Amino acid sequence: MKFIFVFIFHLTLTIKSFASKDSLFSFRFRNDVTITVDYPSSFNKKKTTQLIIYALPNGNTTAQTMGKVLKEGDDWHFDIQHIAAQTKFIRSKIVNKNIVVVYVENNLKAWPAWKKQHADYITIIPSLIDTIIQSLHLKKYYLHLNGHSGGGSFIFGYLQAFQRVPSTVKRISFLDSDYGYDSSFDGELGHWLSLNKKTFLSVFAYNDSVVIYNGKPLVSPTGGTWYRSKLMMKDLSKIFTFEQKRNDSVIHFTTADRQINFFLIDNPEGKIFHTVQVERNGFIHSVLVGTKYENEGYFYWGKRAYEKYISDSVNIIKK
Repeated sequence: MKFIFVFIFHLTLTIKSFASKDSLFSFRFRNDVTITVDYPSSFNKKKTTQLIIYALPNGNTTAQTMGKVLKEGDDWHFDIQHIAAQTKFIRSKIVNKNIVVVYVENNLKAWPAWKKQHADYITIIPSLIDTIIQSLHLKKYYLHLNGHSGGGSFIFGYLQAFQRVPSTVKRISFLDSDYGYDSSFDGELGHWLSLNKKTFLSVFAYNDSVVIYNGKPLVSPTGGTWYRSKLMMKDLSKIFTFEQKRNDSVIHFTTADRQINFFLIDNPEGKIFHTVQVERNGFIHSVLVGTKYENEGYFYWGKRAYEKYISDSVNIIKK
């Protein structure tokens, strides 16, 4: 409890200090988790806040996940996701809400490995999210659980803590990250989506089952997101009816009210599109799909719509 109080106190001071501009500040949680808050200068307490918890992909730092202009000598990871620039694009569209993105990173740079080291992750992950909410003093808010790659393991860890998805969760997005899905989650997700038509589930995947890497299959027949996404859709089909659309290589399965969306990338050439799905406006689409801003000034799987928002550097203030 002492740690949580100190964390909240310092974060409150940081927010007040940098409220005049978009700010990035980072704190430690339980010694092995780094929480980084992307807090907008336009924050208005009277507006509802969409609090996006973005669980990092395997092998990436927060700075790399946020992205920046790639310069000579830079690690290539800085140019493959650009969540910070995509966030700025989203804020340019959604002006009636506060968009706050919180990056969660662990020392192992892999949420599946971190969970194996923490038998009590089912209590730690909800505590982490509760601490963030308390620290930001949010009253009018809803949660958007989001993540890429191994970040999906963080989302499933949170869901495992509850028999029913908390009512504060309004969006869940898996950006090629639902490796950990099994049918034990279908009842919880189905109930959550049925209870409130203003909840949204979006799943992004590509056909990784046909990829050969270093002479071997990239994933097992049932271990990739292609298989897991189809399994999730099959389970949800017990309750919901999906219609199929196609736009070039994107196969889109959606419900009539656009509440549930599966975006599956066909892959006849057997390429690796794991991160490309994020880079090509995937994060933007995970936030805007189902809203009036969907496809406004961008398209999923199209060219980067956020180029002008990419910063030269990433400056995170550590406390």
